Amino acid sequence: MNEMSLLRPALVTRRFPRNRRSPGRVRQAFREWAATQGLAPATVETGELILGELAANAVLAATGPGRWIETRFALDGAALRVEVSDAGDGTPVVRSPQPLDEHGRSMVIISMLADAWGVTVRPGPGKTVWAVWKVSGPDPLTGC
Repeated sequence: MNEMSLLRPALVTRRFPRNRRSPGRVRQAFREWAATQGLAPATVETGELILGELAANAVLAATGPGRWIETRFALDGAALRVEVSDAGDGTPVVRSPQPLDEHGRSMVIISMLADAWGVTVRPGPGKTVWAVWKVSGPDPLTGC
């Protein structure tokens, strides 16, 4: 392991309290980590959007005993994987919200931005919702 890899960990795990301020803190933590990785602005924006939606879901939907959500950011070559874990037992689904619906768009957004996403059951209560996308190639927000 060289000195540079010690300064720029390609994998980071962080815990946040399960409260309404945490999605913003998750986005900030990702933004800071992404800066150390030298990720392009479009990749950072995509990551912030995906993580913000996943963290908001974890805060709002988790009814289990856990008081924390856990995030994980991992860069592996040209792929970026983000995860949010909580103690809730519900599984997110892609919905078909109506134009005036106030909720139900998060997984639609994630499914459009990520190359893949899924849910992994954790030991004990809870789940991990993850998303993976390539960090090279066209801008996922504009297609250019």
